Amino acid sequence: MKKFSVKAMVSIGMLSSISYVLMLLNFPLPPFPKFLMVDFSDIPALIAALIFGPVAGILVEFLKNTLDYFMTGSDTGVPVGHAANFVAGVLFILPTYYIYQRMKSNRGMTFALVAGTASMAILMSVLNYYVFLPAYTLFLNMPAMSGPEARAMIVAGILPFNFVKGILMSVIFMLMFTRMKTWIERQQTFKSA
Repeated sequence: MKKFSVKAMVSIGMLSSISYVLMLLNFPLPPFPKFLMVDFSDIPALIAALIFGPVAGILVEFLKNTLDYFMTGSDTGVPVGHAANFVAGVLFILPTYYIYQRMKSNRGMTFALVAGTASMAILMSVLNYYVFLPAYTLFLNMPAMSGPEARAMIVAGILPFNFVKGILMSVIFMLMFTRMKTWIERQQTFKSA
């Protein structure tokens, strides 16, 4: 397990708190089902990953979802939605982090965010079909969706929603990144020193 400095642990804790607050400021997008909510809580996790490495980004995602589960609970009694949010965040930040490490420029970050968005949208569609939708129906004691019903929901709702969410997060992050790039690079230098 990677050891973090005190500064890194404090920073991860602060970024997790910011991420949790951003998670509370969620909102629906009209054309999509009401249970699909947009929030920008993956942005602090991405910042943590860029500065302290991918484990830090994953920790921010984990702490954010753990805090939210204990503070707000879950409709199912178990954290199915929180697990889905965690996995979606990790699927967004990891490809973004690794591609940006290979192409450190604004263009590289743009390409990395596109890859992160595509990764999140496509893999979450597969995971929703095989894991999360069946878990919701199981824990809510609802009748299981048929294969065609689940595919229709994923193709018409979940897949496009995740693309839109990824695009919105990418636009917001790029607006921040153009101003924060020098600071992030300086923090990476201090971390490696």
